[in-house]
Amino acid sequence: LADAARAGEQVGVVQAVLRQRIAQGAHHMVLADHLVEALGPVLAGQDDGAHRPILRVGPAPDRRWAGPAGTPAAAIIPPMQPPAPMPTDPDPTPLSYEQAGVNYALIDPLKVSAQRAAAATAPQLLQHGFSELAASRGESAYVVDLGPFYLASIVECLGSKAIVADEMAQLTGRSWYGAIAQDTIAMAVNDLITVGATPLVVQAYWAAGGSDWFADADRAQALVAGWKAACERCGVAWGGGETPALAGIVEAGRIDLAAACTGLVNPKQRLSLGERLGPGDAIVLLDSSGIHANGLSLARKLVERLPQGWLTEVQPGLSYGAALLAPTLLYSPVTEALWRAGITPHYSANITGHGWRKLLRHAKTLSYRIHTLPPVTPVLDFIRRHAGQDDREAYSTLNMGAGFALFVAAADAERTVAVAQAQGVGARVAGVVESGPKQLRIEPLDLTFADDALQLR
Repeated sequence: LADAARAGEQVGVVQAVLRQRIAQGAHHMVLADHLVEALGPVLAGQDDGAHRPILRVGPAPDRRWAGPAGTPAAAIIPPMQPPAPMPTDPDPTPLSYEQAGVNYALIDPLKVSAQRAAAATAPQLLQHGFSELAASRGESAYVVDLGPFYLASIVECLGSKAIVADEMAQLTGRSWYGAIAQDTIAMAVNDLITVGATPLVVQAYWAAGGSDWFADADRAQALVAGWKAACERCGVAWGGGETPALAGIVEAGRIDLAAACTGLVNPKQRLSLGERLGPGDAIVLLDSSGIHANGLSLARKLVERLPQGWLTEVQPGLSYGAALLAPTLLYSPVTEALWRAGITPHYSANITGHGWRKLLRHAKTLSYRIHTLPPVTPVLDFIRRHAGQDDREAYSTLNMGAGFALFVAAADAERTVAVAQAQGVGARVAGVVESGPKQLRIEPLDLTFADDALQLR
């Protein structure tokens, strides 16, 4: 536990690491003498209410550990059983998103049913002198015609990424809430811009498992600061929000983060609902920063297989937990820059849940052929390998390096790439829209998703 102790000598951090090591069946750990008393309850199994010894502290060997100033080792946990080999290779047993608790076959029918019921309420707008754009039903944002311009709106939640932030806070002693604040806003903003809207206002919904969640001032202020910074990054005003304490609904010590976003399509020519989408259009894929905020249920399930848990290295110097917490990219600076450059996408797709199948979202019968793949971020490749996923499972679940898709006129393709790169977002012309049956063909992987791979309408 030398490394954990060096991380600020925080006993709470070392306690969390120690519990993780015990859970992983660790058979040999050396502790600095000043930590033994504080960690005694953990070693005895008393801090979890068990009140029974699970490990005992024995005499230290005559050696020192690599702590600050060569702190002497005063306690060692001796082997209680033959040491189990530490796994180094991925578990060959495949782990799917459904096994992690997310089954779209059960979720999507409710979405379709809700859409149909919601569509029946559209005439209510007429009494106010407005009307909906029916084509926006089933898209990532809802659009209303207000006369001089269109109004677009969306609400999205972060999902379970906050749990990863909490786990990593225990292990590292630092808050990750600034990063997941951006994730939450990105989930809403990146959906809103798919219809050609400029995001204007964001509202916050922070539902905690009890009032005590807000007592951690450092964590709460990190969330506030991160939320404000993300708003400034994508040029939106933070209008307000709701902070309920929902004991009995939200798990104690946890928080559910969500955001609503409202924007304008102004002028109306910016509208992008796919009416101009057609054969010959180029598919430009914008890079992702990592897992973003979709696939975290799978990522959290996978941690059970990893030898060092959240601290398992994805690559030298980068832990699995830290890699998962890379903030989701905000793509609105790219779409705003495209408008200034005179480029109006024919269609856009935010690649979130359902992975690359989201490229099939539009209702038109068209074929989407991918000839060039973006680089897969290290954490996504790590998940694919350690979850034992084949390409079909990985690309139907995760973003696999592509966070956003722009369907543009072929003549605008290279300029679109240049505009995105000027905003600091990697991009490439990855494919083309063609006539033919509705399908997604990923040529480098010899992989095809048919029309029935995505049913959201």
